[in-house]
Amino acid sequence: MNSFRALALVVLVLSFRTTAVHPQQESQNPYEASARAILADLSASRFDKVVARYDDAMAAALPEDQLSAAWSAILAQVGAFQSITSVELEDVGPYHVVYITCAFEKQPLTFQISFNGKGQFAGFRTAAPGPRASWKAPEYAKPEMFEERPITVHSGHWDLPGSLTVPKGKGPFGAVVLVHGSGPNDQDETIGPNKTFKDLALGLSSHGIAVLRYTKRTKQYGSKSFDDEKAFTVKEEVIDDARAAVAQLAALPEINARRIFVAGHSLGAYLGPRIADGDPQIAGLILLAGNTRPIEDLVVEQVRYEADLQGTITPEMQKTIDAAEQSAKEIRNPDLKSGMTVNLLGASIPASYVLDLRNYHPAEVAASLKIPMLVLQGGRDYQVRTADFNGWKKSLDSKSNVSFKLYPDLNHLFMSGAGPSSPAEYMKPSHVSEAVILNIASWLMGQTGARK
Repeated sequence: MNSFRALALVVLVLSFRTTAVHPQQESQNPYEASARAILADLSASRFDKVVARYDDAMAAALPEDQLSAAWSAILAQVGAFQSITSVELEDVGPYHVVYITCAFEKQPLTFQISFNGKGQFAGFRTAAPGPRASWKAPEYAKPEMFEERPITVHSGHWDLPGSLTVPKGKGPFGAVVLVHGSGPNDQDETIGPNKTFKDLALGLSSHGIAVLRYTKRTKQYGSKSFDDEKAFTVKEEVIDDARAAVAQLAALPEINARRIFVAGHSLGAYLGPRIADGDPQIAGLILLAGNTRPIEDLVVEQVRYEADLQGTITPEMQKTIDAAEQSAKEIRNPDLKSGMTVNLLGASIPASYVLDLRNYHPAEVAASLKIPMLVLQGGRDYQVRTADFNGWKKSLDSKSNVSFKLYPDLNHLFMSGAGPSSPAEYMKPSHVSEAVILNIASWLMGQTGARK
């Protein structure tokens, strides 16, 4: 699991070596010039200057302390900066994107820096260098079998843009609502060049199943996603919106209201039982890479794993491990109270978020449900492990309406690979395995959808 997605940038928070970046001759393009300036300021630890360029969403998602930690993590992995080797420009919707590929001591890296129409710094990602292949539909997607249309999920006073794929032909159709992993995900759950949710939607709708996917509230509204920051929990982050999407689907004439399932990935799977508990509209659950162990255990485990990938645990790496263990200690603090905060590897998390999950045991809640469930796990997933998969099995194995499937070669995104999985693997274009699509489709077709 990506653990709040703030962790996606700071999961390897380490001390870094400052090396000056000397921009090449200023480009006539103002966005390239701004991107080069940002890179120069990052290298010189002028984080206040970088933050001054932010738009509102970036200011909420990556404040100065987290930016510093993220940059430290990057340099800890790739080593000292050597040179800028190429710059490319692309307009993506309303954004102007600059790709700056750099040579570092250990390996090259591309920075994807986005600007809005006002020239404000609106997005920051890292990617493996090389030609950027635009996303292409997987071969198993059959566009002649379904239609896709925009939809807006209305959840309280938040409107969340999304897409609904509906099979062609006579309905009403069974349907799935896709629920994201942690962090501010778009409707496709885009990570690098990969789109897990878009693959799932197109694949399942090619097999006669309607699929609703939507932009996560924290992606659409940033810091304005909640009415009270000190009382923020997964209810506001995930649960309310997932239930609203289910209710909205049930009102559509082309959808069979008795056959609406929730498919959660990572955090969405962890929270799947809680989403379904008390909501009679949900006919069943599909849990993809959901953890059964506490988040703080996974944080330490992930940091140790990624440190081990480097071969030798350097003093900087050890600092990251120590920070992860300190974060876990803060999360477990018996004296933690509402109104306090927890430092999660540089990210400030309200105590309300942590306290809300402290007594939540997903496998136990799942065991109390009567609805059918399908539990899926990638054998190469280092973010959510087979230990979590076994946790689901231990609680649910005796239930006749629960099925389990482990895919030895799949990673956390349910994409195939070989050898130890790593963050860099997510930057390689791939697709959700067709076996996963077929297994989910077959299981759904076998369900009556009636909740008992």
